[in-house]
Amino acid sequence: MGVRTLPVPDGLDGLRVDVALAKMLGFSRTFAADVIDGGGARLDGRVLGKSDRVHGGGWLEVEWQDKRAPEIIPIAVADLGIVHDDEDVVVVDKPAGVAAHPSLGWEGPTVLGALAAAGFRVATSGAAERQGVVHRLDVGTSGLMVVAKTERAYTALKRAFKEREVEKIYHAVVQGHPDPLAGTIDAPIGRHPSHSWKFAVIPHGKDSVTHYKTLEAFPRAALLEVHLETGRTHQIRVHMAAHRHPCVGDPLYGSDPTLSAQLGLTRQWLHARELSFAHPATHEWVTFGSEYPADLARALEILRAD
Repeated sequence: MGVRTLPVPDGLDGLRVDVALAKMLGFSRTFAADVIDGGGARLDGRVLGKSDRVHGGGWLEVEWQDKRAPEIIPIAVADLGIVHDDEDVVVVDKPAGVAAHPSLGWEGPTVLGALAAAGFRVATSGAAERQGVVHRLDVGTSGLMVVAKTERAYTALKRAFKEREVEKIYHAVVQGHPDPLAGTIDAPIGRHPSHSWKFAVIPHGKDSVTHYKTLEAFPRAALLEVHLETGRTHQIRVHMAAHRHPCVGDPLYGSDPTLSAQLGLTRQWLHARELSFAHPATHEWVTFGSEYPADLARALEILRAD
């Protein structure tokens, strides 16, 4: 049995409950509908129907039956880019809306499912639903991921990520202008003390270090280049929100929904721009890059025109 009790962020005010559950808990719309049909969603104590809408600040209680361990289901993803492919690794350009691997409640496309549908074979190391995955991107974050195809690649890359020997560069558009314009955020991250679906800067969290510099400043926002030393869940989103400059389009961490709507964004402006590592077979240092997808590029054009 899964149980969550959490407040509805103001940025989700007015959304249908199935959409809100999908955004807040990572459920698929189908799974969210099943939970609601089973009477598993309550807002301020009132049982919700699928056509009901949530309001910011309301307390949402959700209960659902856990399903069996998720399986990798081959589902083609037409816009999944293959940036590099060899005997040991495949580097993909992940679009937003695609999870790294299957998880409970997620019925949408995954990187592993897309690779399976395209005929790729990956390493068998790791949990059954995460085979070959050595790092992840959030569903709403686009950009570069490397997946291990052999056991030697899996072992080498897992070690490299753990030892911080992989260079990960992201671009993010955040609200306002960080002060200073370039700097380092060194603040521990762990699960939010009162909201199990979020992460936060907390005293006894895991060591988390984010370096950033401003590339462009706009009247209402700034484009940053971000280097990660560590790879905590939601790290950039949490650190920038704690710095009072949340990623644009990220209502779960405090972004302005009006600005998001004006920019046509339905997810956080966050893109895994560059990925570098020592190749697990040749030990050569390799670097891969990714261009902005259409929704992020369009939002930048609007900001530049302000």
